[in-house]
Amino acid sequence: MKVSFHGQSAVFIQTETHRIIVDPFITGNGSSDLDPETLEVDAILLTHGHNDHVGDTIEIAKRNNALVVAPNELAVYLESRGLNTHPLHIGGSHEFDFGRVKLTQAFHGSAFTDEEGNVIYGGMPAGILFFAEGKTIYHAGDTGLFSDLKLIGELNNIDLAFLPIGDNFTMGPEDALIAAEWVNAKYVVPVHYNTFPLIEQDGDAFASKVKPGKGIALKPGESIDL
Repeated sequence: MKVSFHGQSAVFIQTETHRIIVDPFITGNGSSDLDPETLEVDAILLTHGHNDHVGDTIEIAKRNNALVVAPNELAVYLESRGLNTHPLHIGGSHEFDFGRVKLTQAFHGSAFTDEEGNVIYGGMPAGILFFAEGKTIYHAGDTGLFSDLKLIGELNNIDLAFLPIGDNFTMGPEDALIAAEWVNAKYVVPVHYNTFPLIEQDGDAFASKVKPGKGIALKPGESIDL
């Protein structure tokens, strides 16, 4: 399994048989190395409804006939836009042909602004546990620090965790280091930083302080083999 980072919170997972992307914010993301017009995926996983996470989901999903897995209210909205969706809610999981997806808590907001400026309620924000090929990936989504991160780490043998460090809208580096200790993943990658001035952070400095496990500040396009 190869897992790559593509700016903001976008993560691409390549298993032996499927291609999955999480939070494909590409257009308008100056740090992204992807092209939404050529990206090929089988499934899209969404943590919540903010535009910098839903991103290019509608266009990518329609062109690829890809399944979109999202929190219930967001999935219902995207289905109304003609997408093939599967709704989940926090604590729920489902086995797909590409792997198992479980939603976890995340403390944040969730609303999508459409092309006409309408604000669409996206339901509860979430984190994602993804299980495939004997590996477990945790994408925390946008969240502040909360104590059940320790429970998530105790209940799951996490190989790779993506944690936000941008501060202002999510955890900052100090809280994310606590989260990394609680989640207890083998590898921790910082996300949701340096996309715009309010969330500028030093990803390498954060990664160097991660314990236990190993912190890796991936540049857009870089990957980890699990």
